[in-house]
Parts: sequence; structure tokens; C-alpha cells
Amino acid sequence: MPTPTTPPSKVRRALRSLGADIRDARKRRALSMETVADRAFTSRKTLQRIEQGDYSVSIGIYASVLNALGLLDGLTVLADPANDAIGMELVRANLPQRVGSKKVATRKRGNKKDGSGDQ
Repeated sequence: MPTPTTPPSKVRRALRSLGADIRDARKRRALSMETVADRAFTSRKTLQRIEQGDYSVSIGIYASVLNALGLLDGLTVLADPANDAIGMELVRANLPQRVGSKKVATRKRGNKKDGSGDQ
């Protein structure tokens, strides 16, 4: 199913780059398009679209192709907090300047349930 809008040019460039990297990885492994497509449970035509950076192919199919090439671990670190410098900086900026200790409420004299008090 085609997407209703065209993604920004930066996204399209990133997907074209990813597609080229996938094609290069396939060729370095000396694997045919048919072999990778079979291992990824997709068609040769879909693999060709991925290698061209087609944004209408689902991320699940991209992941299946990366898995077929033994590169799936790279996908799992994309949004890892350890790699998110901007997110970590925002968290640090929102930390409180001071942290006080929590005060424990003490029972006041004469405040028993029966109202008699400690006298």
C-alpha cells in the first residue's frame, strides 16, 4: 500500500544510502538477489526496490533483508539511548538543580483517633 505523502528529501536520501549499502553488502557476500530475497521471505522485485531506497517498502521488509545479510544488529542500535546525544542532553537539562530529602510526617501530640491525646 503506497504511503499518502512523500517523505522529506533528507529521508529519501537516507533510504537511498541504506539501499546502496544493502546492495554493497549483498555483493561483498557474493549473494544473488534471488538468494537474499528467498532468505528474507520476499520477492526479488521487492529486494530491488529496497536496494534503490524505495520509501514505500515497509521497515519490516528492510529488517528481514538486513537479517538475511547478518546485519540486523545494526538496526537495533539506531535509536538506542546511548547513541541519542540530543535526547540525553535534553534529559540532563531537565534534571532538577537541587534534590531535597523527603520529610517524614510525625504524629502530633493529642492527635489520636479517639481524640484523647497523650497528656
